[in-house]
Amino acid sequence: MSLLSPTKPASNPALGPAPGTASAPGTASAPGTASAPGGESEAPAATPASPTPRLLAALREDLAVVVARDPSVRGGKEAILHPALTALWAHRVAHRLHGRGLRIPARLLARWARRVTAVEIHPGAVLGRRVFIDHGAGVVIGETAVVGDDVTMYHQVTLGAVGWWSDNKRPEGDRRHPVVGSGVILGANATVLGPVTVGDRAVIGAQALVNKDVPGGARVLAPTAVIKEPGRRPELMEDVFTVIASAGSW
Repeated sequence: MSLLSPTKPASNPALGPAPGTASAPGTASAPGTASAPGGESEAPAATPASPTPRLLAALREDLAVVVARDPSVRGGKEAILHPALTALWAHRVAHRLHGRGLRIPARLLARWARRVTAVEIHPGAVLGRRVFIDHGAGVVIGETAVVGDDVTMYHQVTLGAVGWWSDNKRPEGDRRHPVVGSGVILGANATVLGPVTVGDRAVIGAQALVNKDVPGGARVLAPTAVIKEPGRRPELMEDVFTVIASAGSW
């Protein structure tokens, strides 16, 4: 596929199976959990980001993901104007500069990207392959955050720390930000704080606040609004589709 693909592909095998698809035979029966010997539950697992590919290959994958996952984009030439893609590409370069000790140039590039796109990604953050940031406005990703492959996040997502009053007491080199596993979806305004782990293929719903580990395959959903009709007392919603509406940004 060329860097500027003229048409939207019908499918992209490189994106892998969608979250929530059936597991292969032999996997744990309960989604998002694994049983250790003796019946004890293991800690949530998150697949680390794959080794950083060559820059041009990473940029091509990022572009292909925008075409594949954004229904409003019709092809590569249109995808090139996607604001979050600009931020992601800038981070790919800034992260490499940061890794070579060129912290000031890396910071300047990240500052430019933030000004242009409203997406703030610290150059030290590790982003895996085929990460898709939809809309992008207000996204913040901290310095020690690690994002796995094939992650989708919507606008106003924060992968942050718990605060300087706590982080300044951590030993040098300790992680302050989340690790997000592969295939995770983070809905609009989802906030994940501290050195927690979000397991592979979990879904963090819109408006959800996470400050504890999340097992792989789990769903973290924020409470939905209660509608009060004129002249009636407010009633909690029982409709399952209403309850799970916070799973995405729609």
